[in-house]
Amino acid sequence: MPNLIDGRAIAEKVYVDLRTEISELKSKGVTPGLAVVLIGDDPASRAYVRSKDKMSRVLGLHSVKLELPESTSQAELLARVEELNRDPAIHGILVQSPPPKHIDEAAIVRALDPAKDVDGFHPMNVAKLAMGDPTGFVPCTPLGVQRLLIESNVEIPGSHVVVLGRSMIVGKPVALLLMQKVKGGDATVTVAHSRSKNLPEITRSADILIAAIGRAYFVKADHVREDAVVIDVGINRVEDKNDKRGYRLVGDVAFDEVAPKAKAITPVPGGVGPMTIAMLMSNTVKAARQSL
Repeated sequence: MPNLIDGRAIAEKVYVDLRTEISELKSKGVTPGLAVVLIGDDPASRAYVRSKDKMSRVLGLHSVKLELPESTSQAELLARVEELNRDPAIHGILVQSPPPKHIDEAAIVRALDPAKDVDGFHPMNVAKLAMGDPTGFVPCTPLGVQRLLIESNVEIPGSHVVVLGRSMIVGKPVALLLMQKVKGGDATVTVAHSRSKNLPEITRSADILIAAIGRAYFVKADHVREDAVVIDVGINRVEDKNDKRGYRLVGDVAFDEVAPKAKAITPVPGGVGPMTIAMLMSNTVKAARQSL
């Protein structure tokens, strides 16, 4: 069997470092503050927000959980965001995605103070990532993927990384991140997607395959070469009558058939997911540090 990359264990290592940094900031009179805004009552979004709020409190951050009804208007939401932009006790703001359909999510992201955009989606932070400016904020999931690779002693410099998926949430930013001329970078990156011709041939060329296409079990054994490192970003619900919830969470990778070929692989759940929250906490602490 391959080496399982344990996202929960690596997230705990991140939290050990963060606790030291949080303590140092508090000694200077600064308690990092994170505000998470939830619009509506989507069960998955509510669970994510609850996890983020809980971890904020465990680490000793100042945590604000703002729950707004689904009927909240664009103007009302923008006004709340502006209040948080002006609040000196809040260093990081996250508006949980996806919002209700009547909300223009891009406009909300643009309204965030870039210095508080700990999700890393504001155009200014996207530009800083592209330029290699370390003062910007990198989206949490790509940052978590990079940290998983570093902590697992995966050789990134010179490796061929294939990113399967081109979203602004994962695909594009993780490609930019891993090609940077920094520790945890210097990779040769190919971005592929569902429309790519000869897709299995492309993915089989990867030393490191990052699956972020959003389709359950999309990556099969014939997509992966022997001894590749496979990072499964996908979180998909599939029906499971044996589970009391009626479903279970699976990744974009057909784990049982891919794992025997892989040198190392992340499970779902327990791989990338815990790192996303850890990197949100890390970005919030970074925002607080940069506010000094």
